[in-house]
Amino acid sequence: MAGSVLAAGILGVVGSLAFGLAIVGGASVTAQRTAGAADAAALAAADAASGAVQSADGPCELAARVAEAAGARLTGCVLDGFVATVKVQAAYAGLAAVAHARAGPPEGQ
Repeated sequence: MAGSVLAAGILGVVGSLAFGLAIVGGASVTAQRTAGAADAAALAAADAASGAVQSADGPCELAARVAEAAGARLTGCVLDGFVATVKVQAAYAGLAAVAHARAGPPEGQ
């Protein structure tokens, strides 16, 4: 009988650890996807601002569409000449993953 209780306890601990690792892994994947969405949105906005990409929408509207396509939501977009700085957000398990990105021509050009 004591062995059954010990085995049940060990299974409970292992199950809890596996569940915790799955949550942390999912959060990590969401954070990486959000960072990728921010990078893509910033590049799209900078390209639209410089005229490298023609779009009927403005640079920030294009960045919002790109972020949505990547599964995130654009929460901030600032243009300074051809330099775009964006902020995107995505949700995972009730928590928000936030990422910032900046794109534009090289410094001094």
